[in-house]
Amino acid sequence: MFKKILVPIDLRHPDALEKAISATAAIAKSENIPVVFAAVSTAAPSALAHNPDELKSKMAEFAEAQGRQHGINATGQAFFSHDPSIDLENALLKAIDETGADLVVMATHVPHLSDRLWPSNGGRIASHAGVSVFLVR
Repeated sequence: MFKKILVPIDLRHPDALEKAISATAAIAKSENIPVVFAAVSTAAPSALAHNPDELKSKMAEFAEAQGRQHGINATGQAFFSHDPSIDLENALLKAIDETGADLVVMATHVPHLSDRLWPSNGGRIASHAGVSVFLVR
């Protein structure tokens, strides 16, 4: 049904990703679909990583651990943006294209009043991606 799954993640909040990763693992295992965990960050030093190579390494380690834990074929990739706080959706849309993913499984939050004025990241990805998007609360 699907050929590759992209899962956007934030390594600063791995506990908030448990449901999305479990849903991804169930889908991936059902038809042996490879999974790409994707993080978007700035190339400048941050609390997450001192440089792009460090983030790439952390992503590879995260994906390897998730692959072992859930019995799936997983890789990790880092994508860089000048300002992820305002460019996250564009960076993720680019990641979808670059990885060839045809399904995005994305953690999201319970909608708040502010989401009526400013859509969530997941809502924007679902609205603009040319692939299926599964938002997990």
